[in-house]
Amino acid sequence: MCFFLLSSPVPQLSHRCALTLPCCAEAGGATCAKAPQVTGVTVQLEMHTLWQQFDQLGTEMIVTKAGRRMFPTFQVSISGMDPAAEYVLLMDFIPVDDKRYRYAFHSSSWLVAGRADVAAPGRMHFHPDSPARGSQWMKQMVSFDALKLTNNLLDDNGHMILNSMHRYQPRFHVVYVDPRRDSQLHAHRNFCTFSFPETRFIAVTAYQNHRITQLKIASNPFAKGFRTTDPDAW
Repeated sequence: MCFFLLSSPVPQLSHRCALTLPCCAEAGGATCAKAPQVTGVTVQLEMHTLWQQFDQLGTEMIVTKAGRRMFPTFQVSISGMDPAAEYVLLMDFIPVDDKRYRYAFHSSSWLVAGRADVAAPGRMHFHPDSPARGSQWMKQMVSFDALKLTNNLLDDNGHMILNSMHRYQPRFHVVYVDPRRDSQLHAHRNFCTFSFPETRFIAVTAYQNHRITQLKIASNPFAKGFRTTDPDAW
């Protein structure tokens, strides 16, 4: 199955599935129409304002050997599914570029430090409720709060393996579960991929920008133990 990145230079509150996309090479065509079960799907990013606040500072996400959950958590609301059809929801992370970065504290900015390290093994994170009917997915917000990020190349827990000091774009995939016996022949038509530019981040083993640390503590309900009454003391 091929996946394609859908993005826009202008931030949008919600994204629709493209009606046609370049087909996989084996599909034998320049473009192919998407299956009706996915053409109407619209995905809206939850906590959009918070994601934008982090993006303006340069979002950082902690990666550890044991695996660390993301904050903000990737959460979406979905509409336009076929209520009776079954869908699988999953995520992956792709490098934004072929560069490795370092943080310059004197200028409070990220600088290119060289070419990217060898790419970590690509993985998919399936939402644990998959597969489920469209009516269930659309009933409430979909949260990927169980997803964890790691820098352990030998991880056997199914966490997403990322290289520290590299920049990534999370991608969200909606896959229609085609009940036909020859469903593999239609795989290129049965999915849509969504990405939100404001969710891009740099993987780090420790926060580099102190403003990111402050914003995480101020907005993460699980970080209340780190808060003080004086923001300047963070």
